[in-house]
This record gives sequence, C-alpha cells and structure tokens, in this order.
Amino acid sequence: MLMNRRTFGACLASVAAYRASPAQAQGDYPSRPITLVVSWAPGGSTDFVGRLLAQGMSRALGQQVVVENRAGASGTIGHASVARARPDGYTILLGVNSTYAMATHLFPNKGYDDARSFAPIGRVAETPIFLCTTPATGAKTVAEFIALAKRQPGKMSYASSGAGSSAHLATELFLRMADIEVMNVTYRGGAPAVQAMLAGEVQMAFVDAVTALPLIQARSVVPLGVSSLQRSPLAPEVPTIAESGLAGFECSSQFALLAPTGTPEPIIRKLNEAMQATLRDQEVLARLQGAANRATPGAPEQFPAYLAAESAKWGEVIRTRGITGE
Repeated sequence: MLMNRRTFGACLASVAAYRASPAQAQGDYPSRPITLVVSWAPGGSTDFVGRLLAQGMSRALGQQVVVENRAGASGTIGHASVARARPDGYTILLGVNSTYAMATHLFPNKGYDDARSFAPIGRVAETPIFLCTTPATGAKTVAEFIALAKRQPGKMSYASSGAGSSAHLATELFLRMADIEVMNVTYRGGAPAVQAMLAGEVQMAFVDAVTALPLIQARSVVPLGVSSLQRSPLAPEVPTIAESGLAGFECSSQFALLAPTGTPEPIIRKLNEAMQATLRDQEVLARLQGAANRATPGAPEQFPAYLAAESAKWGEVIRTRGITGE
C-alpha cells in the first residue's frame, strides 16, 4: 500500500510522540497514586514503618502513596509481585532483610532474584531484637545464660516463629557464636512464640522490640541483650549482645525501599528525595523512635554493597547451621 505525504507525516508524529512519552511521564511523575507493597500482614513492625513512610512521602510527592499488604511465604509473595510490576514508579516495595537477604537462601525457587529484580531506592530504618529469657532460669546476663546452657547441653529450648524469620536466624547466629546448642521449638507466629516463653515451655527467645519492651518493663522476661550494635534508647540499661562477649553480633530488622528493575533513574531519585524528606521530619522520627525504630536513610548506590554483605552473612549462617525452608 502506498503512503501519501500526509499519512507519512502522521506516522512520524506518532513515532515521535511514542518516543517522547517516557520522558514526559518522568517529568509529570507522579501523576496518579503510588502503591507501596508491604509483604507482611497489617499490624507488624514492617506495616507500621510502611504506613508512616507512605504518609510522609504522600506529602513530599504531592500524590497519595497507598499501602497494600501482600503477605505470605516469608515475604516472598509481596516481593515477587513487585518484581513483576511495570517499572514506572507506581509500584514500589518496602522490603525487610529477613526476605531480601535471608529468604533467598531458604527459598531458591521463589521466582525472582533479589540482586537483579529490584532497583534500590534506599535503606529506610532498622529495629532491634531483644534476647530474652524467663526469670526461672536465673540468668541475668548473656554470659550467665551461656554458662547455664553449657551445664545443661540439649536440655534447653528456644521459641521461634518459623524457619528464616529474623528471630530464628538471630538465635542460630547467637548459638553459633556462643558455641552452645539449644533446641528449636517452632510456633505459628511471633505472638505464640512469646506466649510459650512466658508459660515456661521454652527458656529463651529473640523478641522484636515493640513486643519485648512492655514485657521488660513489667518484668515478665529478663532481657539479656539487644541485637543491634547500639543500645536501644528505650531500654538503655540493656547491653548489646556484641558488648556482652560476642563481638560483632548484630541482627536487626532492616527496612529498604525498592522498585522493579528498569525503573528510570529520575524516578528513583525523586522517590529517594521524598523518602529522605520524610525521614528528616521530626514528627516521623519521633514516631519511629517511639516504636523502637532508628532511621537509616540511604542512597540508591549504597544498597548493592550492603545487600551483598548482608546476604553473604546470612547465607553462611543458614549453611553452617543446616537450616532449610519449611
């Protein structure tokens, strides 16, 4: 079919418009609401950080950021959905290291690659875990608990909420560094695990800060140490595990903002700027700190090296301790 000059000109204009549209879209971004996927159920620490971040970024971007919870399979369901999403900046993810650095070694067929499927926007915050024991053990320090476990090999147990959770791997790292063996008893979630410790079914558990702090204040549990490298300002009397004889011990829940790989760099930068602005807001910082979180705002280019180190650390723990996905 022959094409006249008018038709040919229209086709050229159409091609030009098609090629210009991505740049125009980036310039107009965001022109509609953004979905922030949280790959855990509502009510937990990841959900809390996600909703706080969404509120602040909505103000900074002038467009609504809506949290969507997609829980299941240790967070990998939510991660997989974002890995498959269109890389246009309208679907982003609040990831946590128990999924992006730990689950990758437990669930190799999860359908995406943590290092290749996502474009980092930046780290957001971290929250520590408290190593707790029951008053009945009589241990008040990490050293006393280790000595007790060595006197009773194979007779003590700890509660976990399933293979690959931060609490589970924190315990396995602790056992390896302390050179002790304590039996793992798995429960269906963090709350039942804590209840088991309170009931005396197990002797120890790593408990997330939001849950642990009220129990510490009520003297229902004995806090032996905190998993972060710094003491928690909400419980400054509790030493870090690292300063209690296990130098270098660290296992915090670490949150990061991610987008599907291929998301244009100008959009990544705009999202990072909105995240940074949110984490400078004094009201946001106060609410984070009140829930035992510490802001750790990072740049996109800093994330790959951090991810590689974090993944290598937990991959070694998983291999040497013989941990498998359930």
